[in-house]
Amino acid sequence: MSVFAHPDFDRHEQVVFCHDKASGLKAIIAIHDTRLGPALGGCRMFPYANDDDALRDVLRLSRGMTLKSSLAGLALGGGKAVIIGDPHTGKSQALLHAMGDFVDSLGGRYITAADSGTGDAEMQAFAQRTRHVMGASPRTTLDGSIASGDPSPSTALGVFVGLQAAVRHRLGHDDLAGLKVAIQGVGHVGLGLARHLKAAGAELWVADIFDANVQQAMDELDANVVRPQDIYGLDVDVFAPCAMGGILNEQTLEVLRAPVIAGAANNQLATPEIGAELQRRNQLWAPDYAINAGGIIDVYYQRIGGAAAQADAHVQGIGDTLREIFTRSAASGEPTSVIADRLALERLQAGGESRPEAFKRQAS
Repeated sequence: MSVFAHPDFDRHEQVVFCHDKASGLKAIIAIHDTRLGPALGGCRMFPYANDDDALRDVLRLSRGMTLKSSLAGLALGGGKAVIIGDPHTGKSQALLHAMGDFVDSLGGRYITAADSGTGDAEMQAFAQRTRHVMGASPRTTLDGSIASGDPSPSTALGVFVGLQAAVRHRLGHDDLAGLKVAIQGVGHVGLGLARHLKAAGAELWVADIFDANVQQAMDELDANVVRPQDIYGLDVDVFAPCAMGGILNEQTLEVLRAPVIAGAANNQLATPEIGAELQRRNQLWAPDYAINAGGIIDVYYQRIGGAAAQADAHVQGIGDTLREIFTRSAASGEPTSVIADRLALERLQAGGESRPEAFKRQAS
């Protein structure tokens, strides 16, 4: 199939297929839209079953990054990279250097950062070959301590703030004490969200395909552990998807009972129709690219040299964005997915038209 005819091709500006024979690197970089600024998005490493799955993922993720940056009010475009391979066994310094070279070859149109399957070490390896990478250097946090450039704590905080807004809108209360939350995926972001929820007094149920992750959640947070296939049907207040995308689909909706769905995973809706079905069933969905914007907000402030307090305040604003989406949805009867897309595109259009021409031409 031609990339241009792909159902997830959304007038992307550039799609680059990367192959390095010596290291075995196979990767795809997708630049969706640069009207607001250079395309920034993480580099994911995942053992995709085939190249088509990788292409679909990078196209959907890069579009989501455009909408995420627009909705968050950032001067950034949308892009994404995926490396086809097992993140636990498939990495080598040569492979990471080759990926850094490919990022560099785009001249700053795409800026990479950590994502699922990559982290500080990978960003530092990329940084040896390109300056177009974020999260490779330590920075000062809100309490004055020095931390890595990993943006996942900010992603987790933003999801927590958004979850609070969703609970307030759908369930009518601010206090999370006793709230029952099922978290699908307790990696860096999911575990961070679980920590916030535990501190607020919530009861936790967790599932993950990696035993070490659930063991940590159980040992540290006294979370209840369930099998991955059982996480959907639990009688809880909130379902928080924090793993891979496409998990809200016809099959999972048959058993999903939670009145609130609010989590960090990207591209949670398998199809746009699922958003309408959730609305019909009165299950409040927090659009993924609205609620999980904390990470890119963090990376943006690292990029411009902003203070930690500025970044934190911006992340807290995720709650305001979601409240606007929920209010518009309630007033119009349209799904939150439709409202979020409309709001993001409104801001994208307004921002693109208002930018000075010199900045529009700027690549980095």
